[in-house]
Order: sequence, then C-alpha cells, then structure tokens
Amino acid sequence: MAVLIDHLEARLGRLVGTWSVREGAPEGAAQVGYFDGGVFEGVQSYATTTLHRTHLVSPTTGEPQHLELLGCNRPVAGDECGPFPGVLEWVAEHLATAGKAVLRGDVVPLPMPLRPGSSLKALYAAMPVYFDDGFFSVTLENGTHVSVVWLVPLHRAEAEYVEKYGWPAFESELTTQDPDLFDLERPQMSL
Repeated sequence: MAVLIDHLEARLGRLVGTWSVREGAPEGAAQVGYFDGGVFEGVQSYATTTLHRTHLVSPTTGEPQHLELLGCNRPVAGDECGPFPGVLEWVAEHLATAGKAVLRGDVVPLPMPLRPGSSLKALYAAMPVYFDDGFFSVTLENGTHVSVVWLVPLHRAEAEYVEKYGWPAFESELTTQDPDLFDLERPQMSL
C-alpha cells in the first residue's frame, strides 16, 4: 500500500490521519484518509485508502475495477472537516454493498444535501482533472491497477443535466463555464 499512499501524498499532501471503518459497516467498506499541504493551497483533500481491495465490477462491461475515491473542498467556516469524510465513507459502503464500480460520468444521488441548507444533492464521478494526468491511476506493488475517482458535488439541476444529456455534454459545460469545483458554496452553473 506504500505505492498508493505515495501516489496520493504526491498531490494531496501528507496523510495526517484516517477514519477507521465504522463498526457494523458492510464488508469491503473503506478507510478514509485526510491529506494536508497538497498542490492546491487552501484545499482540504480526502481519499479512501483501502477501497481498491474490494471486488467491484464495471456495470457496463462486467470487468473487475479497483478504485479509490477522492473528495476535495475549500474549508467552510464552522465546519472543520467538511462533508467528505462521511460522504466518501457512505459512497464506499454503497459501492461495496452493490459490488458495482462508479464510472466516469455517473451521478450518485445523496440521501440528503451535502451540507445543511445546500442545494448540492449529488456527486459526479470524474477523472481528477485539476491534477496532473499521472494522478488518474496507479499500479500497486502487487500489479493491481487502481483508478482515482474524483467525486464532484453537483446541484440538482446539474445532476439532471448529466442524466439528460450525458457526461460529454456536461464536461463541455464545465470547460466553458469553469466553476470552482472545490467550492462547496459555488453557484449553480447556467445550463
């Protein structure tokens, strides 16, 4: 696992702590790590560090998939850790229970808003394009190829747009409008 941690720390900063898998979690649930001092100043980064051990399959091809999930945000006053430790834990448990991987362009509806009073109510599975291309995946010591999936918070209308027009159209809008995807208080894109 040293290769994975080195891979994450090279962009997200030093791994300074982890949340253990909660008692009673389904088999395959993942540990979540907190990273500090990454390449983006003022951004909190969280990633699962053990999800790649869980047997997941692509819902489209049936091929095995090994993933780690990433969540990043600018700190919000009064919310020291932000929502991502719990959100990544919830998504990892959901994936482990279903046995299916989340793929680029998938939308994961949340059971509640990302934060109280927020209209961010879904997550978009993306390649971590704010980082260098080498961050998208890593090959571990045992030869396992692991993809890093960035979970981007979406407003309801943005999630509906992805569902209606597909991820290529949505990512084109992201390129055109260039919202700050680290900002949990960002306005909804014009779609």
